[in-house]
Amino acid sequence: MPYTTIRLPHEDGLRPGLKAGFARIRGEFDLPDGFPAPVQEEAERAAVSPAVPGEDQTGLPLVTIDPPGSMDLDQALCIERRGTGYRVWYAIADVAAFVRPGGAIDAEARVRAETVYMADGRVPLHPPVLSEGAASLLPGQARPAALWRLDLGSDGEIEAVDLRRALVRSRERLDYETVQAAVDSGRAEGTIALLAEVGPLRLERERARGGLSLPTPEQQVVPDGNGGYRVEFRTNHPCEAWNAQISLLTGMAAARMMLDAGVGVLRVLPEAGPEDVGKVRRVAAALGVPWPDGTSYAEVVHGLDPKIPGHAAFLHESTVLLRGAAYVAFDGSAPTQVLHAALGAPYAHVTAPLRRLVDRYGTEVCLAVAAGRPVPEEVAAALPDLPEQMAAGGRRAGAVGRACVDLVEAAVLHPRIGEVFEAVVVDVTDGKPGGQVQVTEPAVIARCDGDRLPLGERVPVRLTRADPATREVRFTAA
Repeated sequence: MPYTTIRLPHEDGLRPGLKAGFARIRGEFDLPDGFPAPVQEEAERAAVSPAVPGEDQTGLPLVTIDPPGSMDLDQALCIERRGTGYRVWYAIADVAAFVRPGGAIDAEARVRAETVYMADGRVPLHPPVLSEGAASLLPGQARPAALWRLDLGSDGEIEAVDLRRALVRSRERLDYETVQAAVDSGRAEGTIALLAEVGPLRLERERARGGLSLPTPEQQVVPDGNGGYRVEFRTNHPCEAWNAQISLLTGMAAARMMLDAGVGVLRVLPEAGPEDVGKVRRVAAALGVPWPDGTSYAEVVHGLDPKIPGHAAFLHESTVLLRGAAYVAFDGSAPTQVLHAALGAPYAHVTAPLRRLVDRYGTEVCLAVAAGRPVPEEVAAALPDLPEQMAAGGRRAGAVGRACVDLVEAAVLHPRIGEVFEAVVVDVTDGKPGGQVQVTEPAVIARCDGDRLPLGERVPVRLTRADPATREVRFTAA
């Protein structure tokens, strides 16, 4: 699941002190500013002399689809018709062509584990000379890649998989707005037109196996028309889900390769417990989200429209059912837990190596398996440490993301102290006063003081505290 993120309307921030707040967050979490000299020097050398694969696939009409302004482009896509089915080419940035195991870049990446995203920028996993330059699948540039070929039937199911190293060249860098506009207007051609076919097919396959991809709304800050700002949920375009399905498709193919070979690292998620399901059911009832008896959580989510405020709030809150994801490394026999409950299938991270450490190693495992070779010794030796390295990096990235959201919420709400808002009680602790409330307008989740807050019910609440210095937002029952 993606972390909660928040977008600012411009780099300069919203109010005096906000930049200082982001600087404090960097200090609190000991986020590095730049890279040590040996890492930077090794990256600059690698940028001009990567390991170049022998196979040339620069003729494939690949495109990238990412948020506007993205430079760390991990994935490039091409879809073709194949009889009554489809052929999906998915090129993944070959970070291993630039990063040698045991080198300075690798050692630093093991400490960072993943790119940390903030409202005012990012703390990258790799030096930008690689992650936003030589290793990134930027348009018009020949780049080494791990090139997946995934053959699908007419129903979207995988029929054959191939993976090899190749040189590729992306033709165009697209964003979600552009892609969705092309599809909606009927102007989509080639890969984008076929993505609008394959994406929905893969979503149908997901439903059939009892999985779900939660379209968590992103918080964004927008002008309110009166010289101030408000926080609201941004709903995703359909093409974002279609594009995500290609990544998930590849991750499931990778997991199957690893399990068949008896070596690799999976991303797993246990089933949610009945207490959490019951809590989310009560939130659904309060928000007017239909949940008929006998219907699973996955079926409920598939029927929601994130553009409806109550549905968007429910999707944001129900991430409680998707907690507990972890990495599991294995060599010799499959682990006890192999399923990712949200996907209804085994799954591995291999599609974002510029931003996640584990993806580089997972890709190396799959390349060896696909070629019928043993997994390289240095790769196999690194697998046991990856779960804890990724867990530590994930905790840090999640905490930083939450701190950024808290800071921006407090800054936006500060002028509105004393106002009354309509909210939904989304969390209480048995035997203790107070709880958490979800205010849909503005899109804020915060602590609320009061006795016997009714879980899952709408209540009026008064804003009593919004302090950017401490990042605290607090309400009380009105």
